[in-house]
Amino acid sequence: MVLTDGDVLRGEPFEDPAYLPSRNASAYRPLHTFELPKGVEKHYQQQYADMYFLRLAQLKKFVRQNAKDAWEDFELGEEKAKYVERVLDVRQGELCWVVGTVYMEMNLKPNVLDDISKEHWIAAPPPRETYVSTSGRDDMMLEDESGRLRVTGDSLNTHYVTGCVLAALGTEQADGSFQVIATQYADLPRQPQRWEREDSELTVAKKPKPKREKAGKVAIVSGLEMTGKEDDDLTLDLLLEYLTGEATGPPDQSSVAKITRLIIAGNSLSHASPILSREDFTAKKGGLKKHYGYDSTSYNASPAEKLDSFLSELLPTVPVTILPGTSDPANVALPQQPLHPALFPLSRPYANPPAQSNETLSGLDSVTNPWEGDIEGWRVLGTSGQTVDDLLKYVDGVEPLEVMEMMLRWRCIAPTAPDTLWCYPFQDDDPLVVQDCPHVYFAGSMRKFEKRVIDGPAGQRVLLVCVPRFRESRQVVLVDMESMDVELVEVGVVQPGS
Repeated sequence: MVLTDGDVLRGEPFEDPAYLPSRNASAYRPLHTFELPKGVEKHYQQQYADMYFLRLAQLKKFVRQNAKDAWEDFELGEEKAKYVERVLDVRQGELCWVVGTVYMEMNLKPNVLDDISKEHWIAAPPPRETYVSTSGRDDMMLEDESGRLRVTGDSLNTHYVTGCVLAALGTEQADGSFQVIATQYADLPRQPQRWEREDSELTVAKKPKPKREKAGKVAIVSGLEMTGKEDDDLTLDLLLEYLTGEATGPPDQSSVAKITRLIIAGNSLSHASPILSREDFTAKKGGLKKHYGYDSTSYNASPAEKLDSFLSELLPTVPVTILPGTSDPANVALPQQPLHPALFPLSRPYANPPAQSNETLSGLDSVTNPWEGDIEGWRVLGTSGQTVDDLLKYVDGVEPLEVMEMMLRWRCIAPTAPDTLWCYPFQDDDPLVVQDCPHVYFAGSMRKFEKRVIDGPAGQRVLLVCVPRFRESRQVVLVDMESMDVELVEVGVVQPGS
């Protein structure tokens, strides 16, 4: 206030608040499901076809059991359906069912020739928003180790995508196609009980179970897309102040104090500069010699420095789990490995050293994409959104939440890998197959916020969350890890007159 005698803010001195809320520790146990082998053990000589057969071998027994339960007594025209072991063993006119992996033959799908054209400096076709052909000529196949069988039926093309394993009931037609009248898939796997992993370890060690306090909230944000420019600073500073409790007064601080962990679900940095054409690259060199085509003057460290500074101010207050995304400096093929600690010179002291385990309870945990772990005893599974975006290109009129639900029911969180989604060529085990049903499944960098709770045949309940891009929406998702309620907080500047 301004007084008439010119003194400013004269009055009683400020007093310390009577109560300062504090955060409880985050009960956090990451799994290392998607970490790739290190050093010479990681190689790419394997055939990708083996990955599909491995996925089929892992899921076939579950799909077959569901199909048997559904169709064991099914009859059509006094003919009883029977199970056929291989797709090429079906016979014309016989009512039967068979299990195989779906393959979608789509003319608009990218192919290896596109990648070769990029290597030879030929302009590649622009990225496509959808692979669905308007002519309706897309074909669906069912394949196993014996061969492929073309399948037809109402709405098959709009429900299934390459890589999912299913059972198909029908008959072979005169033209060699298999007319499908019903399908079955594996559905949700077993869901672990809350605190199951921790309690089992205590039981083995013959230790009593501790008294656990009420769980807090987990904040999930995605698509920060930091550019390092000044126009980003205001919104990011407001987000930082909100998460640290500095942006509001005591009533709101008590609510913010319930946030025990922040998950950054990919795309923390803005997109890198595109690869220059041969002509542009030659012109940019300007006659100067560059080693291996690298021009150090074109590198901009500001986005990484801004992210490191943002994390270093946040970590003393709240622990952070960060996933890489499509625009982050990580490997392109799934599963993306953790962002390198060299990117975080200021935040690195808050992370565990490499010699120790990666189970960071109160600091920075740079993890893979996809990622899986236990938070407050619940199993949490999340991605940065590439798997959802790619699957949406195979279907029309389907929302991201529906895609996420189907991936869980197919028990594969990246069915289109490695067909149209780059992926490491796994040989002995496919970690993209869902072994345990999560309690929370989130996908980052979505167009808008959405949530849904789905149920499974054995009482499973899963919370699905689409996390919007923060740069566009200015929104943060809060998940109450006790009640599974979801809140949406918008961070931004209120314009005059709005």
